[in-house]
Amino acid sequence: MKTLTANSRISSRIQRNWDWRASGNFIGGGVGSGLIFWSTLFGLTGFDSTLLLLLGLALVGAGLFCVWLEIGRPWRALNVFKHFSKSWMSREAWVAPLLFISGAGAWLLEPLLVWPTALLALTFLYSQSRILQADKGIPAWRHPRCAQLIVATGLTEGCGLLLITMPLVGEAHPWSWGILLALLAVRAITWNRYRTGLDQSSAPPASRKQLARISNRFLWAGHLIPALLLPVALVRPEAAIVAGALAMISGAW
Repeated sequence: MKTLTANSRISSRIQRNWDWRASGNFIGGGVGSGLIFWSTLFGLTGFDSTLLLLLGLALVGAGLFCVWLEIGRPWRALNVFKHFSKSWMSREAWVAPLLFISGAGAWLLEPLLVWPTALLALTFLYSQSRILQADKGIPAWRHPRCAQLIVATGLTEGCGLLLITMPLVGEAHPWSWGILLALLAVRAITWNRYRTGLDQSSAPPASRKQLARISNRFLWAGHLIPALLLPVALVRPEAAIVAGALAMISGAW
């Protein structure tokens, strides 16, 4: 009877500890690392990716600055470097300076450091995804498919921002539209697999209800509409910009 009484007092609630500053870290880090990855690879085709690479690094830096603001005693943030062997947050912290150094090198010595920069961007994004999965206190995050969703979202957001900014620095590449289309399909599948996984693992009903509440809008505005706009871009290139914006904004949301 005591056990039943204690359990009856436990109820689901939306966590409030991870506020806009923590969200800013994942949004900036996700779209920034995704943009770095795609812009460095597109640079190999002769496309001038310098400004986009710098923009990606700036977004990653802005995200890290947001999480620095979240810490009660900001200069204690240096302690994060102490736990590389067991903390994905520490691994993210170690990868970040390497990414900035390699990114600066890719800017100055292109194409010598293009591939290392792209690999470090992926490593940074993967580290962020594992930070959420390691937060065992939040069932909706600790599911393994959550990490898959974060990686798919970051790559999609980065490609979306690439389509937005590409006309500003050079001619748009139609095959970049095909890459975004493929990424939208991957993210939609990953989203549905994530929600199915939560159902199968009996995650708290309140968590599943929150995800169900946004699912239709996320799939329609963030996937179906952009997918329909991309073929239109063959005739009206500006449609690709709108598709990219929807893909990026929906991922951040």
